[in-house]
Amino acid sequence: MPALTHPRRARAAGAGAAGQLRALAVANARYWATVAPAVRAELARWDGPAERIADPILRALAIEKLSDERFNAEVAATLATLAPRRARDAATQAIVSLELLFDYLDGRTELPAANPIDDRLRLFDAFVGALELDAEHAPPDAADSTYPQALADRTRERLIALPAARRVADVARASAERCAQAQTLLHAAVTLGEEQLRRWATERGSGSGLDWRAYAAGSASSVLAVHALIAAAADARTSIDDAQRIDTAYLAIGAVITMLDSLVDYGSDMARGQPSVIRLYDSREQFEQQLCLLVREALARACEAPHGEHHAMTLAGVVAYYTTHPGASDAHARGIATAVRRELSPTIWATLAVMRSWRMAKLTSPHARHRERPALAGRTPARPFDGRADVE
Repeated sequence: MPALTHPRRARAAGAGAAGQLRALAVANARYWATVAPAVRAELARWDGPAERIADPILRALAIEKLSDERFNAEVAATLATLAPRRARDAATQAIVSLELLFDYLDGRTELPAANPIDDRLRLFDAFVGALELDAEHAPPDAADSTYPQALADRTRERLIALPAARRVADVARASAERCAQAQTLLHAAVTLGEEQLRRWATERGSGSGLDWRAYAAGSASSVLAVHALIAAAADARTSIDDAQRIDTAYLAIGAVITMLDSLVDYGSDMARGQPSVIRLYDSREQFEQQLCLLVREALARACEAPHGEHHAMTLAGVVAYYTTHPGASDAHARGIATAVRRELSPTIWATLAVMRSWRMAKLTSPHARHRERPALAGRTPARPFDGRADVE
């Protein structure tokens, strides 16, 4: 990953504490007044369709995702606060339905598959198809197909209602395809090894400004880029160039999400034999160095996108969320978490204070959920930092 140039550092500095605090205040006011009610209504809309899935295993999966991972949709919908008021409901509905679709399909990829790549990639057809504005409703061909297809149709219907939908559609679809391919290859690496992932990310990531590991990590979380593009589609002034800059920023922000997610879950993943993107790095030192560089790059890209202060605030929120996670206090993560926070100091301090207060409130709440971690990150098999790059 190339080092940031001085002009880009200067622009990144422009999204300072005052700008981010202003963006945070505006986003909170809009979220609780207009977005949160739309999120609750959209989530409730899908209870019935999930319960009507014929296959009991898939029905249980859909219901579990709606119940246990609703936090993902709530967080994703914060991007809808960027939408003008008249288009905010449609943007929120499109974001929530797409996030529900992604979470459900991500759960499906964890089930056994005869062909780890083709079968899992096919699952994401509905996800990518949701961004095909001229697509027709596909007839059901599986026990649960009416559910993901309905989510895809709802996403497309609400996206088309947004004034700049056609200017962002191609970029959004490419981002969704990138996400589907990365998710598929990351999951397949558990059994097939990481060479296919390496080849794909090296080829596709050429010219992205990210090395292959960061590109794979960012691609795996590119559902967030699609959400940001849906929010941008709500603004009639959004151009194709704006859409490309937003996608570029969220490719880097998504990589930060995936890497931090693997960091805070490293101990539990190792204990349960679960995969982790940490596997792609040869040492703890290499992982820390690349993550810190990536945070700087993500900040610079966020500031170059429209509404840069909001996107910089989103990055600060990502870092604050993960570095206050209980897993960030583990011995293997503590120093890295401190180094990452340092990259955004002092502008992250206010966000950190808010996040710590939120975590304290969750700890004392009788309704605290068992799971709170956004399920955005792609994963590969975990092992200790041992300097080896071979496949176990």
